[in-house]
Amino acid sequence: MADTGYYFYAISRGLDPDVLNTEVGIEQAALQLVKHQDLGAVVSHVSLQDFGEEGLRRNLEDLAWLESVAVTHDRVARFCAERATTAPLRMATVFLSEDAVREQLAQWYDRAEEVLNRIEGRSEWSVKAYADPAAPAETGGDEPPETMGEGMAYLLRRRTEAQRRESTAQADAEAAQAIHDLLSNHAVAGRQLRPQDRQLTGHTGEMILNGTYLVDQGRVDEFLDTVAALRSEHPGVRVEHGGPWPPYSFATLEPE
Repeated sequence: MADTGYYFYAISRGLDPDVLNTEVGIEQAALQLVKHQDLGAVVSHVSLQDFGEEGLRRNLEDLAWLESVAVTHDRVARFCAERATTAPLRMATVFLSEDAVREQLAQWYDRAEEVLNRIEGRSEWSVKAYADPAAPAETGGDEPPETMGEGMAYLLRRRTEAQRRESTAQADAEAAQAIHDLLSNHAVAGRQLRPQDRQLTGHTGEMILNGTYLVDQGRVDEFLDTVAALRSEHPGVRVEHGGPWPPYSFATLEPE
């Protein structure tokens, strides 16, 4: 199949290859497991016209194509993670042959075992916190005296507004760090990611925390109870959570 490659979704340990018969990959292609010792690469055939170097360069400009591939990649990774310890790979990891997949799996073996040991029996949860734009701002500061000239009064108001913004930003940063530290105490690991662009997500308020957490399966209820408690402890902050997901953020094969 010179015109096709192997799309590599994830590395699994202990995955029964027969369960892959009940799921499909990109363009409804059959899934298969390429084994090396106790590890398996979950793959499917894809067209090199779309996933070769030139095809990817072209398709990466097509948002609808990207979304379709991302959704399928995530669906397959979730499917495998629900059935065995699984480390998802980055989207659009493609090899030209089954032998090349097996060779890469052998090269990654030690690191993959380390990663799978870390995430086994655990899932990823996200917590995002937003400063409420409707929350009352801190008041205070000097009001311009009536006898002050218009220009000086304007400068004083600008200085006061800048001080209030700085104070609010500091309070938001402290709240975000406190939330992250507390959640990290109820997780195996936690990371703060870059806040997401409001124009891309459509969220309201200022995102002050974009955190992700690796949580033991036996502590999920405890973790979610902590998230719920945070909502009442920080009335000026909106706290949202999502998950469980395959632990993308904690399953990278590159050394940290």
